[in-house]
Amino acid sequence: MDSHHHHHHLCYNMQECLNAIQNKISDCNSLQDRHGSRYLINGKVVIEHSPGLSGPGKSASVQVYSSTVIDPNTMKGKLSGKACLKKGKSSKKDGTKTTVYKIKLHVEPGFGNPGAFLIENNHKHRFFLQSATLVTPENKVIHFDCRSWVYPIKDTNTSRLFFSNTCYLPSKTPACLVELRKEELESLRGDGTGERKEWDRIYDYALYDDLGNPGKGPDHVRPVLGGSRSRPYPRRGRTGRPATKNGTINLDTYVPPDERCSPKKLSEFIANAIQATAYFHLPEAKSLPRDSSSFESFGDIRDLYSNNRRQAMRGKSVTEKVKKFVPAQLFKDVTHVIEEVDIKFPLPQIIRANQFAWKLDEEFGRQMLAGTNPTRIHCLREFPPRGTLTESHIEQSDIEHNLDGLSFEQAMKQWRIYVLDHHDYLLPFLRKMYSEGVRPCASRTLLFLRNDATLKPLAIELSYPGSSNNVDGMKTMVLLPEKEDIPQALWQLAKAHVAANDLAYHQLISHWLHTHAVVEPFIIATRRQLSVMHPVHRLLDPHFKDTMHINALARTVLINAGGILEKTLFTGKFSMELSSELYKQWRFDEQALPSDLIKRCMALEESENPRGALMLFQDYPYGLDGLDIWLAIQTWVGDFCDIFYEDDPSVKSDTEIQAWWSEIRNVGHGDKRKEQWWCQMTTKADLKRTLTTLVWIASALHASVNFGQYSYAGYPPNRPSRCRKFVPEEGTMEFAEFLKDPDKYFLNMLPDRFEASLGIALMEVLSRHTSEEVYLGQRATSEWIDNKQVKQRFEKFNKSLREIEKQIMERNGDPELMNRRGPAKVPYKLLYPDATKVETPAGITAKGIPNSISI
Repeated sequence: MDSHHHHHHLCYNMQECLNAIQNKISDCNSLQDRHGSRYLINGKVVIEHSPGLSGPGKSASVQVYSSTVIDPNTMKGKLSGKACLKKGKSSKKDGTKTTVYKIKLHVEPGFGNPGAFLIENNHKHRFFLQSATLVTPENKVIHFDCRSWVYPIKDTNTSRLFFSNTCYLPSKTPACLVELRKEELESLRGDGTGERKEWDRIYDYALYDDLGNPGKGPDHVRPVLGGSRSRPYPRRGRTGRPATKNGTINLDTYVPPDERCSPKKLSEFIANAIQATAYFHLPEAKSLPRDSSSFESFGDIRDLYSNNRRQAMRGKSVTEKVKKFVPAQLFKDVTHVIEEVDIKFPLPQIIRANQFAWKLDEEFGRQMLAGTNPTRIHCLREFPPRGTLTESHIEQSDIEHNLDGLSFEQAMKQWRIYVLDHHDYLLPFLRKMYSEGVRPCASRTLLFLRNDATLKPLAIELSYPGSSNNVDGMKTMVLLPEKEDIPQALWQLAKAHVAANDLAYHQLISHWLHTHAVVEPFIIATRRQLSVMHPVHRLLDPHFKDTMHINALARTVLINAGGILEKTLFTGKFSMELSSELYKQWRFDEQALPSDLIKRCMALEESENPRGALMLFQDYPYGLDGLDIWLAIQTWVGDFCDIFYEDDPSVKSDTEIQAWWSEIRNVGHGDKRKEQWWCQMTTKADLKRTLTTLVWIASALHASVNFGQYSYAGYPPNRPSRCRKFVPEEGTMEFAEFLKDPDKYFLNMLPDRFEASLGIALMEVLSRHTSEEVYLGQRATSEWIDNKQVKQRFEKFNKSLREIEKQIMERNGDPELMNRRGPAKVPYKLLYPDATKVETPAGITAKGIPNSISI
């Protein structure tokens, strides 16, 4: 058998062979115990199976380190003998097979309590270790929450180390574990060289140098993001793989094993993606490589959706297509999910109750407060609005007649005029974005806050490049809402341009940059600088689940050159450059919700208020629900920190936290290292604020900008991803075409069938919850930390979230709060925690706050 070649010792003579066998047998304790005086530690190990792979059984063995008795030779805890995994009992739940193995470890009397264990895998396959539990002779139970891949020793040359669920600040680490704690962190950092292999557990930083695909030609070259003053960006995880690609989609990109989605989650994600794009794989679609025709009517768009009867197609042709770009093992995992694929999209919420509500100005305004991008609108404090480059062309006389009886001065003084600004940051890009099928505009929209707290649009300013040969800069038009048919139809066209601006900003900035991209460096720094024994590592870990893997997949299919975002958004191949431009304005401290609301003048600073901010008007669903969730997170994080840190010096002297914070500022977000707004991390208040903000971004902020996408952008007329025509100017050919049939002009302006369907498919995939989501206020296991006080505080956190759920339902039922449902009758549930769910239905629910950015 060739497996012998992997063993380090080859037997040279018979006697050595017999000795080796004898040792192996006593290692596995399968002979009756010859030393009656030895103590027994009993345990069980739980392993989850990949489809089609057997469990490791006896080819895996465990050794334990004492947390109380030191070995003078190694200066580490005393190490027990080895015990093999035995008597596996398998069971199946929700299609996931797990096996529970028993272990018996013989230790010397006075061995003390286990603090860590080593597991060695001599099997030929990796396995997923869920957890381990050990019981000492004194009946003390010690839990290990592992949830990690253990690779064969033939690949890794080393055993895997796991620490128990007890947390210690670095200065309080038991002497037996100090050396292990240090070694484990050092091994995770690597040395910054080499190409990562699947089994490497190494965390390191890289620039975004892998978005381009020069192999496909000059059109697919993209600038490197990060590492320069002109194109700053957060760092991503380093793979050490060459940056150039040969033009194939490869979903098998390197992610450290502990950051990988489970096989079940990955197959669901891919199945969802296949289902959503089945439209493009249909036999009928083959004759038309891509249907770039316009929709003929609104009914024609509606035909994309099934009302409720779902049509299924058997997926042979789909399966063949998938095989081309999915790694073999993964392909096995997903084929069973692809059997049935729906070819019709579900009906988006925005047109369910009333198919024309999206056209109303009140709904247009409401979506800025309760839609999928509620973080951009701000109160206007000086008139006319000005940006970094230009001053607005909207004049006082355009709007003063439309302020519900207030004078212009009164409206300004009462903070009643709001602006949705997508103007100056786009200007430098507009001429470059002008291309086949894209007519890009920059926009400013002014709105008036009425007495019932609804927003009434007052004016839209559009700036756009003149025809491509007219180099003399930008043209501008200001449109007003009017009653007569023709101006009203022009106004609808202008609103579509605003929605396209808002959708691209939402995708690239509010969603990708402000959640996915900025969190990744925090994850890498946490793994490199905070031991798993560190309480803050325990606190943050659930909020990082799957994020690095999702981001790696995004770099492969979403944000890469020729990827789905470039194909659908009007920003095209400048999409990621634009997000780098806006990273220049990013500040971590302003991602704290109270600071964000105060900065946008949506709330006033109130230091004595526990929320830190007072809403200017109650009927801002994102702001109101958000502050409740913020306060709950802040209280929980504060309680948690108080258990482990008694005072400011204990934060200042925590060597791991200081290294962590320094690395985030100087490396992970290194392009921002000179900024003055970073806190110094010298007080408990600094630590609490930082952790609250980080948990907020990963959970609630991401949920609020992600899970409503299908509800609103799943219907292209409401939020088109690009416009193919400008608003026509009087006296031009376009204007004549528009007058002839305004509806047809509008439909021709929307993305074509192919782009629209691709966009809808993307929204559908992103808006789905997967089945193994863990929600805010939940943990994957009740044994996630060995600390009673922490568990009590966590229970309190869960209770406060359940209270918030009741409040949200009450608010949604309150007829006074007009923005909670609006004309389209879509209740605002994007910040409804769903903290009580045990079995969450997967799918598009438009509610629920997962702990992490996991889609």
